[in-house]
Amino acid sequence: MELKIIDIEFSVCKVEDYSGIDIESPFVFTGSTDEEKSLVCPTNLVPGNVIERNDGWRAFRIEGVLDFSLIGILSRITACLAENSIGIFAISTFNTDYILTKSENLDTAIQVLTNNGYTIRQ
Repeated sequence: MELKIIDIEFSVCKVEDYSGIDIESPFVFTGSTDEEKSLVCPTNLVPGNVIERNDGWRAFRIEGVLDFSLIGILSRITACLAENSIGIFAISTFNTDYILTKSENLDTAIQVLTNNGYTIRQ
């Protein structure tokens, strides 16, 4: 399986609302529940109305369109990383999954995934 590194630094945020962000921008992910409004976006796009934020994330994208019947793709990747004490933040879209890890863990994550048979593209 092939993973692509997204060459952007991301921030994970809790926001008051989405008015300060262009949701049409690439790599802007939102999630709204009865308890919060979350935003993951390139750090340079973080709006002024954040309640909390956590900077310093990098992302891998699972390449290709994943069929909904496929089972265990994300769990296998996250298990490899967890076994090496690398925390993740996962985002799923209609087509694929994104795995974010802290910037300081990126090189180790690349090595772990490569050692487990994944091809990493930059």
